Amino acid sequence: MSLAIAPREIVTIVGPNGAGKTTLLSCLIGLSTTDHGHIERAENLRMGYVPQHFRPQPSMPLTVESFLKLYGMRDRHDELAQQLDVAPIMQSQLAVLSGGELRRVLLMRALLKNPQLLVLDEPTQGIDVAGQGEFYRLLQRLSESQDLAVLMVSHDLHVVMAASQRVICLNRHICCEGAPERVGNDPQFKALFGEELAKQLALYHHHHTHHHGVHDEKFSHEAHDHSECDHA
Repeated sequence: MSLAIAPREIVTIVGPNGAGKTTLLSCLIGLSTTDHGHIERAENLRMGYVPQHFRPQPSMPLTVESFLKLYGMRDRHDELAQQLDVAPIMQSQLAVLSGGELRRVLLMRALLKNPQLLVLDEPTQGIDVAGQGEFYRLLQRLSESQDLAVLMVSHDLHVVMAASQRVICLNRHICCEGAPERVGNDPQFKALFGEELAKQLALYHHHHTHHHGVHDEKFSHEAHDHSECDHA
């Protein structure tokens, strides 16, 4: 397979279980090595990563503030804490956070490094449906304001199709890729996810590409150098 991502682009990888989505991300960010092919990154590329699974140990007393202080760019703590609604939980124990609160903390940790590429594996796991939409809108704002490319894996197909500029459908190879509405109508996507879901996605994307006067809610539910990754 071969793929690339450009600055400010939001790309989502979708696919069935066992398709290789998490393995691909792991190779792209350097946590795993490839058996074949190669990976190209822009020189001195800064990457931030939000893993799918992160379970703080209840026996380890560690506040959100202490956890975040382990990472760099402390001059950005206040700004990001306010932007991500983390400020109210700074003194909370990491192990007692809700799913949505923990997701926000992990996102803030990734952003503290001022990345050019943000990589997320199932970023809305543990967040309710309303919170998922807010999370993706936040990613869009961050991408524009910080010149940030976003590459993520997600099963939240309805929201993903509305939030992504490009969708890659993976099943041990790239079945199809392109704009959300194009992928939703692709025969290979329909074969993987079903005709009915494909129709729903096309309708959902059409609805969300129009403005209806609804303002973004605050993200509080539980719930630039050229940067390129090329995996051949």
